[in-house]
Amino acid sequence: MLVLFETPAGFALFKVLDEGKLSKVDDLWKEFSSADTARQFVKLKAFSKFENTSEALSAATLLLESKPSKGLRKFLRAHCDGESLAVADSKLGNAIKEKLQIDCVHSQAVMELMRGVRSQLTELITGLGAQDLAPMSLGLSHSLSRYKLKFSPDKVDTMIIQAIGLLDDLDKELNTYAMRVREWYGWHFPELAKIVQDNILYAKAVKLMGYRTNAAKLDFSEILTEEIEAELKEAAVVSMGTEVSDLDLVNIKDLCDQVLSLSEYRAQLYDYLKSRMNTIAPNLTAIVGELVGARLIAHGGSLLNLAKQPGSTVQILGAEKALFRALKTKHATPKYGLIYHASLIGQAAPKHKGKISRSLAAKTALAIRYDALGDNQDNSMGMENRLKLEARLRSLEGRELGRSAGSTKGKPKIEAYNKDFKKGDGAMITPAKTYNVSADSVLGRIEAEAEKDVDMAPSDEGKKDKKKKKKAIADEEEAEDGKKKDKKKKKHAAAEETVEAQQNVEENVEKKKKKRKHAAADNEDEDETEKPSKKKKDKKKKKTKEVSFGISEWSKLVENGHIFHVFVGNAFSGCNTFHSIMKVVAAYLLALLGGNTCPSADDLKSILGSVGADCDEDRIELLLSEVKGKDITELIASGRGKLASVPSGGGGVAVAAAAGGGGAPAAAAASETKKEEKVEEKEESDDDMGFSLFD
Repeated sequence: MLVLFETPAGFALFKVLDEGKLSKVDDLWKEFSSADTARQFVKLKAFSKFENTSEALSAATLLLESKPSKGLRKFLRAHCDGESLAVADSKLGNAIKEKLQIDCVHSQAVMELMRGVRSQLTELITGLGAQDLAPMSLGLSHSLSRYKLKFSPDKVDTMIIQAIGLLDDLDKELNTYAMRVREWYGWHFPELAKIVQDNILYAKAVKLMGYRTNAAKLDFSEILTEEIEAELKEAAVVSMGTEVSDLDLVNIKDLCDQVLSLSEYRAQLYDYLKSRMNTIAPNLTAIVGELVGARLIAHGGSLLNLAKQPGSTVQILGAEKALFRALKTKHATPKYGLIYHASLIGQAAPKHKGKISRSLAAKTALAIRYDALGDNQDNSMGMENRLKLEARLRSLEGRELGRSAGSTKGKPKIEAYNKDFKKGDGAMITPAKTYNVSADSVLGRIEAEAEKDVDMAPSDEGKKDKKKKKKAIADEEEAEDGKKKDKKKKKHAAAEETVEAQQNVEENVEKKKKKRKHAAADNEDEDETEKPSKKKKDKKKKKTKEVSFGISEWSKLVENGHIFHVFVGNAFSGCNTFHSIMKVVAAYLLALLGGNTCPSADDLKSILGSVGADCDEDRIELLLSEVKGKDITELIASGRGKLASVPSGGGGVAVAAAAGGGGAPAAAAASETKKEEKVEEKEESDDDMGFSLFD
């Protein structure tokens, strides 16, 4: 087995004397513990010396890429006949095997062998001392590092990346300093900020003027125009600013000096960046400009990395966040990134920016590759592509003008076809028709007119029939419109009647309240006899306060309950009191308001049980059987109509009166005390207005 070892001086080929020891990898280092043991294990067979530094550099560069150089191939052909070769790089071994048909070995034992040879290299190679090997290694490493740049010092794009970064930082700092000058000096002369808009001119004016009282004596012609100078002097006379001390003014002027010095340095840095861009990427500069080109290079990392990107990536470079956000939310992806600030996209209309940015990105990608990998240093290719893009932009704008010129709506007018006229020409293609003399005869014309009259007679009758049919259809439509109007009038009349009925009910309730007040004033002397009844009233009021519904909601429920009860009052004629019926009706209405379109008996029981009210299953089943298959809105509307027909106020009162009609003689025969108790009970039922439904 032979061992290939690379040194700064050349290639060395060692012969392994005892291959059996390679199986013991852990003990292999002992063979190189001294120079004598190393000579017993390996022996130098051949050495290929580099003639000069350039040859060493080219060989080392190819080895870094796992490729054998031409000298190495000759060296191996001469000394590796029928033997295997141990190499430190497996890729290099594959390349040697393909080109030279030499079996190559790469394993852990080979790497330990290489480490041992490196430790005793100066002893194994005669004539190569340590004092010579160290400077050769250092020189080769420096040469290899310089070669890795692959460009001359004039074409190092790292300077562009640093310059554009510094330029952006200077813009931010300059803007911050200028705004601070405006705010600081604005306390003394606030009107100057509106008169002088440019930050640099503002700093120059402040530095020259100092106090605003000096403005009338100074000449600003070198800084400002005549109109702005006159306006400044007028504003200085009537300024509303405060006075500042000399120390404050000194610090403001120092800040102005900083602003002016930063602006001057920025101008110098821009000139430097412009010259670097024209040297390194002239074609890219010709297409997109210095600033946009430098930002693209800085964003890509280097000109070579940017040259590896396709045009679609160059188009959206700088808009990565917007791109991934659009992909995540499934929205439209961005059409441009840093390339948006190029002058060609700025000239395009908003609807053409996408097309121009796509074309510009494709040409920019070509220009970047030409600048990074080409040999020419001119910008002819970039200027040619720029002219093509400008022509593309003009064609897009001209096409839109041609489309909109057809008509006001953007669509071309459709003209009648005439075969005698050619489109775009004023003259006729075919010759003009000659005058027909035979058309002047009268006999033929009379006969033709008679035939036309005969033919037109049936057609006139057909036209009359059509007119009659149209009139009949129009009459039918008018009749239908009249029916619709009558229906609308009936609806309006019914609505007015229901409103009047509601007003009558409210008036009757108010009258009853007034009567009750007068009766309470007359019966103040009888307080002692009415104490038990008052205690009952207090208990009922306390119970009604425990209900968790508001007054407005209960009043709506009671009103709907009254109307609903009037409608189904016949079904509850056997009930004793109005409130026992209202429990079931109110529970049913509450279930409907809660969204239950078809409440069951269990639903009503749960509603009544939630407030501690008694549940009567017979009444619940009777109510559900009565309202089964009916719409609640129709029931309430019909109840309102019946309520309007009742002369006394309140549906519940009318039903109570109807129910109590049979017991009138018995009431007349009873004593006066019982009458008073009945009157009190009626007043209690009227006072609570349905708030004691769940007693």
